[in-house]
Amino acid sequence: MGGFPFIHAVTNSAALRRKDFLAVAESVMRALGPLGAIHLRSSQASGRRFYDLASALAARQKETGCWLIVNDRVDVAAAVGANGIQLASHSLRVPEARAVAGEIPVGISIHSLDEAVAAEAAGAAWCVAGTVFETPSHADREGARIPFIRDVARAVAIPVIAIGGVLPEHVAALREAGAYGIATIRGAVWERQMKAPKTDPSSGETVLVRADDAAAPEPITRYISAYDWNSGRGRDHHLDGERRSAGDSAE
Repeated sequence: MGGFPFIHAVTNSAALRRKDFLAVAESVMRALGPLGAIHLRSSQASGRRFYDLASALAARQKETGCWLIVNDRVDVAAAVGANGIQLASHSLRVPEARAVAGEIPVGISIHSLDEAVAAEAAGAAWCVAGTVFETPSHADREGARIPFIRDVARAVAIPVIAIGGVLPEHVAALREAGAYGIATIRGAVWERQMKAPKTDPSSGETVLVRADDAAAPEPITRYISAYDWNSGRGRDHHLDGERRSAGDSAE
């Protein structure tokens, strides 16, 4: 499966309701390649639709190098062969998920230092830590800010993925604080339009054109560009629980 991804594009229920969701998701996977993962997550999709989407995206993992990480639905992750599972507070615990999903790596979402330490002790392969900055989806939750990520990264040896209002301009500071990578929902711009039919009145022909700027790259690539990939730092994954010493890098 290669190294653990740095950039995590997380879906939401609204994204999965789109008729062209698969086309959008596959374009994100191609853009991220082996540097990224797409988290399939929805609290509203039916079991059948969730499975069908997961199955389609799982088939793109080898082709693109991008991981499919299935949130909460351990059974679906195991059935389709996802590269990873992401658990939430309401999900199965890590040992239970492993009993169902075998060797599939399992991560867990945490919101406190104690939860991060407990996740690692339970066998989590990574943790998604937040909310770092305020977000519309968690308007009642004050952002924990970058010091929270620093504290978590110092307390655990597993990769820490920062989530919550993270913008490309935050990436450098989060890396300096010890974050292995970042996760974003809005940054993937799931609501953008892919293509739309347009009739050229001069010719009477109907053609397909991008509804946004055809020359614009996938929005998620802004996060990739924010990393200094040429520095060689941050390329090692630590799913075996090993990390560099503090003197080696900020990670």
